[in-house]
Amino acid sequence: MNFASAMYIGDYLGRREIYSPDKLAIVDAGKTPALRLTYRELNRRVNKLARWLREVAGVRKGDRVAILAKDGVEHLEVFYACGKLGAIHTALNWRLHWQETLGILQNTTPKALVFGDDFKSAVQNILETEDGGRRTEKSPLPAGGVGGGHAVSGLPSPVLHLAHVDGSGFGASQPYAEAWKDMSDAPIGEETLVMEDIAALLFTGGTTGLPKGAMISHRQICWNTLNTVIHDLTHDDVYLNVFPLFHTGGLFTYLSSQITFGNTTILLRQFDPAQVLDLIQSEKVTVFAAVPTMYQMLTQAPNWASADLGRLRFCTSGGAPLPVPLVEQYTREKSIRFKQGFGMTEYGPGLFALPPEDAIRKAGSIGRPNFFVDVRVVDENNQPVGANQLGELCLKGPSGCSGYWNNPEATKAAFDAEGWFHTGDIVKHDEGWYFYVVDRKKDMFISGGENVYPTEIEAVLYRHEAVHMAAVFGVPDPKWGEVGMACVILRKGQNATEQDLIGHMQNFLARYKVPKRVVFVDEMPLAGAGKIVKRELRAKYGN
Repeated sequence: MNFASAMYIGDYLGRREIYSPDKLAIVDAGKTPALRLTYRELNRRVNKLARWLREVAGVRKGDRVAILAKDGVEHLEVFYACGKLGAIHTALNWRLHWQETLGILQNTTPKALVFGDDFKSAVQNILETEDGGRRTEKSPLPAGGVGGGHAVSGLPSPVLHLAHVDGSGFGASQPYAEAWKDMSDAPIGEETLVMEDIAALLFTGGTTGLPKGAMISHRQICWNTLNTVIHDLTHDDVYLNVFPLFHTGGLFTYLSSQITFGNTTILLRQFDPAQVLDLIQSEKVTVFAAVPTMYQMLTQAPNWASADLGRLRFCTSGGAPLPVPLVEQYTREKSIRFKQGFGMTEYGPGLFALPPEDAIRKAGSIGRPNFFVDVRVVDENNQPVGANQLGELCLKGPSGCSGYWNNPEATKAAFDAEGWFHTGDIVKHDEGWYFYVVDRKKDMFISGGENVYPTEIEAVLYRHEAVHMAAVFGVPDPKWGEVGMACVILRKGQNATEQDLIGHMQNFLARYKVPKRVVFVDEMPLAGAGKIVKRELRAKYGN
């Protein structure tokens, strides 16, 4: 290997192959049989893919490469290939409606697209969208079909495909691994890459319109790796990832740090409680992270009672407060130590941590700020407040994002003149500097670990001819933590049932965003400025 080619940023795998070429890097348990790759094998595959992207697809520094697929090693191959080229990894949320995905693709204009068989129909819809299959002027996508449906040599099912932009848009696709299998695996890099260059776009969901693409720089990745190592990881940890790799939780919370450390990571295609328990035991997993809903589902798996979780050093929970009875059950039945945390796409993602010894004593707290993150709580005048006073959580430090892709208005709104990032979360902290999330300034709620933005749902409801006024908010749910509820006033002379409106929303939104209940009301409580007072609706109808 040409050691001089391993860049200190970007080519993370090239550097890791030098240090530990024969160490097991990835076990992709979503494939049959499981695909096991050493750091040498993974890096050489990524070199081939990077060379295909550069030589065939014409990908250059700053170009986007998109992937629409369930979890698998392909996500990491695309991400690290982009790192070598200085390109921007653009992972698409496969839970979105295809029309939402179309909007993201139009905004990001990727030079290449990797997609799984599961999403061939969605890609087909995107290719033949809006105008009977004729490409709109603003869209990078052409009319045409999706090719390459046969098995991929050397890469077990599920089948993935790889397409790149030609003169008229995305050309015919090829089976993913066959596209680059004959490429050289020699080192490849981008010598002009610097820390502030963007490595990835992660989509946070939008309060109005499309989800916002947080620009994740190489600087943010490196500082988050350091934070994670300080708080959590050691050499030789084995991590099982159950978060989707289009999430910061999947791509960065532990996984990028595991790669830097030269540790082993287990990937799943998607969360399956029984498989998770089996893998924790068979792969001798030492670190595991999930959201509370997943931890509850694990206790209901048929192999819960017999599962040996004795190798786990700790489990981490995030996304919502972990119920104390659940902590007690894991402690009592499996001797598990729980860490709890709080993060977000734009910062970290590792922002706050609550150690195991505080899991019950400080139940409901997100813990204390991590290293290298400056935190303050401010009032409506952007002035800091003291202990036990409510205010908006603001963040500053090197582990923050670089703003939102192609959205200067949202970037300007998020960062104040002093560089503080305003999260929109209403919090307080006690005298011991333990923080608590009290409310969400922007009405966002979390359902099964996914951020849901009511304004986006309301905009879809207003597209129904019978809807006069609509308000959406989160209500407690024993399985998902929170689910949506919609209060609706119908237009005079119009009729619609609850199922009519739910079906309408399902045509445009990911299923987790669609409210579980629609309540028809005669009037909405309004504030002085004419805005709907959702807290009154929640109090009246949310129980």
